[in-house]
Formats: sequence, structure tokens, C-alpha cells
Amino acid sequence: MKINIVALIVFPLLAVSSCKDNKENKEEAKISFVLNDQMYRTTKFAKVEEKQLTNQLDLFGKISADNNKLIEIYPMVGGSVQTVFVELGDFVKKDQLLANIRSTEVASFEKDLNDAKNDVLMAIKKLKVAQELYEGRLNTETDVLGAKSELEKARSQLKRVEETYKIYSMRAGAIYEVRSPISGFIIQKAINQDMMLRNDHSNNIFDIAQIDEVWALANVSESDINQVKLGGKVDVVTLSYPDKIFTGTVDKIFNVIDTETKSMKVRIKLKNPDYVLKPEMKANIKISYNETNQMLAIPSNAVVFDRNSNFVLVYKDRSHIEVKKVEVFRQVGETVYVKHGLKLGETVIVQNQLLIYDALNE
Repeated sequence: MKINIVALIVFPLLAVSSCKDNKENKEEAKISFVLNDQMYRTTKFAKVEEKQLTNQLDLFGKISADNNKLIEIYPMVGGSVQTVFVELGDFVKKDQLLANIRSTEVASFEKDLNDAKNDVLMAIKKLKVAQELYEGRLNTETDVLGAKSELEKARSQLKRVEETYKIYSMRAGAIYEVRSPISGFIIQKAINQDMMLRNDHSNNIFDIAQIDEVWALANVSESDINQVKLGGKVDVVTLSYPDKIFTGTVDKIFNVIDTETKSMKVRIKLKNPDYVLKPEMKANIKISYNETNQMLAIPSNAVVFDRNSNFVLVYKDRSHIEVKKVEVFRQVGETVYVKHGLKLGETVIVQNQLLIYDALNE
């Protein structure tokens, strides 16, 4: 009986001792992780802040060229298209030759130019003769003045024809040259070699746009109109570049409701330095707007999703990093609003967080 009593006393003591050792070992393991110098240099941190709560409208739209930087080119004359030097989507420089059109109208202007040049030559000769006769006292000063007046008229007519020639980009052989008035991309082309253009052709043959800045156009439903403000921040993602976010602002609100769609159109201006955004691209458009209340906020890359839960690494010092489970209220762009789990002013890790999280959970 004594042996059994001793066993009953010793075994619980051993069990308590074993649990205590395991707990101490786990605590030592947590404390044993220290952020070394190399990882610390590449680790980034952020403070838990209180920010005004924002939300987003998810819209669908398309990319459009800036109409203020778009030129429509119309043929100044009718005729036969001799050569087209560019294709849809090409980048062209200002004054670059786009197409040649052989035209009877140009031939008529060419005749007018030659006639005007000949008239000037004839007027110069007449003036010379009048001056020689005046020196020999065979005519009057009035005759000389009349010859000078005729020369001025001839030169004025020649200048007018030459200006017309220049405006119409004409050259010898009854050729009308279509040239680009600006540098940009050809976004519309309605002309081909051997096409016949009528004199009364009223449709444009080229559209050229500068797309270093573009527009995103979207429709806002009537119930959401009050959330859209001029200058509001917008994130745009295209189907062509699903992993790239283009940021812009609401540039114009068209204060007219479409009777069929019951929506209002808004325009967003976007920078496009690499020309990756092309007119007519489809786009998902997220317009941010502010709500009245405030909430704790952290950068979205501070959150680690694991085991169907969200975690954040709270940094105190290199040997004290705590894994905290948080309840995310909403994510808007690169900001996450946290409902529970964090305190104002705490420091969270926003880079190398996955490596550190894995190390703490080994």
C-alpha cells in the first residue's frame, strides 16, 4: 500500500513537472527568435494609425483618348489615293507624310501657281520697260507708278496661291500630301491605296491621338452619384494588365442622367507614360470615397492570411515580435481597416512578414 501511495504522489508531480518544462521550452523557443542584422536592414515597419474610413464604388468602363489631344484629319481634296505610308496603331511624328492623293483639284492649283509666277515675271518686265521709257522721257511718271502697282498685285496673287499650296500640302504632279499635324498614335484609319475619294468626302481618314495621358470613362448608377466627387482617388485595372493598378482622379462629372441606363458618366484622367493604356481597352474602375467614422488602419501587406484567419506581426524589439490575430473590417486599395486585435500606435511589420511569421510558428 505504501508503494501505491508513493506512486500516486510521484506520478502527478512528474506530470506537472513535464507540463511545466514543455511550457518553458515553448516560451524559450519564442524568445529564442531574434531578428538578425541582415534581415532587420530589409524589414520595414508601419504604425497602427486611426484613419477616416473609406469605401469604393466598383464600376466597369473603358479607356479613351483625351479629346483635347486628338486630331481628326479630313482630305482637303478628292482624288485617287496613290500611297498610304502608315498603319493603324503606328506612332507618327509631326509633319510626317501619311498618304499621297493624286487630284485634279491640285492640278488646277498647280496651274494657278504657274500662272501667278508668269504674271510676276511679266509685271517685272513691264516695270523695267516703263522705267526705261520714263528715263528717255517717252512716257510719264504715272505710267511707272501703274507698272509698279501691277507688279504688287501680281506678287500678292502669287503669295496667296503659294500659301494655299502650303496649306494643302501640294507638290508637283498634282499630288496632295496628307501630313500629321501632331506627334501621336494613329487610332483610326479609313483610307487605303487605290481608294477613290469624292470631292465632297466628309468623313475623316485618320485620327491621331497623343496618349501620354488618357481618360477612363465609367457609368455611375443613380443611387451612388452622391459618393462621387471631383478630385476623388481612382484605381483602374485593365483586362490586359490585371496585376497592374493605374491611379488617377475624377476629372469630370457629366451631370446628365442617361434615361435608359439611369446612370451618370464620369471621367477619370490617367497618366500613361509607357503608352500601355490604349483607347477602347476595357477596365475595372474603383472610385474611393470617405465615410463619416474613423477606424484603425494598417498597410494591406502587413496582413498574413493563414488557417482561414488574418494575422499581424507586432514588433516591440528584435527579440520580442508577437503574432496577433486580427479581425479585418475592410480593405480599400493598399489600406486595411482593422476592427479588433490591434492598438493605436503599435508597430507592425510590412516587409519580410511572411519569413518572420513562418520562423515564429516552427
